[in-house]
Amino acid sequence: MPGRRTACKWILSSVASAAGTTVFGNALGATTDAYPDKPIRIVVPYTPGGFNDTLARTVGEKLTTKWKQSVVVDNRPGGNTLIGNSLVAKAAPDGYTLLITPLPFAALPALYGTKLPYNATKDFTPVIWAASTQNVLVARNDLGLATVKDIVEFAKKQPGKLNYGSTGSGSSNHLSMELFEKMTSSKMTHVPYKGSGPAVAAMLGGEIDVLFDNLPNVITQIRAGKLKPVAVTGQQRSALLPDVPTVAESGVPGYEVNVWFGIQAPAGTPKEIVQRLNQEIAKSLAEPDVVKRFREQGVEVVGSSSTKFATLVEAEIEKWGTVVRDANVRLE
Repeated sequence: MPGRRTACKWILSSVASAAGTTVFGNALGATTDAYPDKPIRIVVPYTPGGFNDTLARTVGEKLTTKWKQSVVVDNRPGGNTLIGNSLVAKAAPDGYTLLITPLPFAALPALYGTKLPYNATKDFTPVIWAASTQNVLVARNDLGLATVKDIVEFAKKQPGKLNYGSTGSGSSNHLSMELFEKMTSSKMTHVPYKGSGPAVAAMLGGEIDVLFDNLPNVITQIRAGKLKPVAVTGQQRSALLPDVPTVAESGVPGYEVNVWFGIQAPAGTPKEIVQRLNQEIAKSLAEPDVVKRFREQGVEVVGSSSTKFATLVEAEIEKWGTVVRDANVRLE
């Protein structure tokens, strides 16, 4: 059927030429009777770079090798991730469109309310909790704020004087600070940036004073002595920063922010396909080269069941919804 093949080539060419799209493998590989028999697309609701992108490309490369079928990584940034998320929510539930889903996904229902263009729990099918990392609280070296206690005392004595950066309203580092302020009864001034790079640059330039950021994003600056690590947000210390305490052990008991990364599919995706995706992605992430590469960035592979990831998403929506409402967080 030459006409059909020509149409397929046109469609795949259009997808591959879209902004931010990367194709792994032969997009026109031979079809099979079993899933997958055509290219799979992984939508990343962020620009290239950063761990969300790394995760998609790693999974894409591994699945291409395993299944001899192409995986398209499609970066769809914008709208505080709503563009990419909405695209997947409306996609056909056939297992050929997937979504990288990090922690901020859980805060969007509370941030947008009825304006959210999809239902966060009803329009998606959780596939796998892929990996987790921590945020680390860093401070400018010239401030002399070496501990959580130092920061809290300063923020209480001079409310609003300390500026804290984030990678945008509703991001994991913004939410980390909102939770921190709530639990310590302190007040600082939020300065949002369009990504980790600009936020870190702003701190190095003296524009902001403190910052929560994903460990992979600031570990180089910490090792170079350009930023002071104060505390990490997990239940345990990071293997990359064994001398840096957790926020909880620094005088804020119960504080924890688990920065998770997962993969979802549109609601209604057949269970058999979800199960196969879960199993193959989990095997890929468990490969020694992936575990080593992620761990060097401060990221730990999880590879959970789809059910466990669904439970996590529901619990996180409840947790961050409470934080957003109690702190009256607004998009800036």
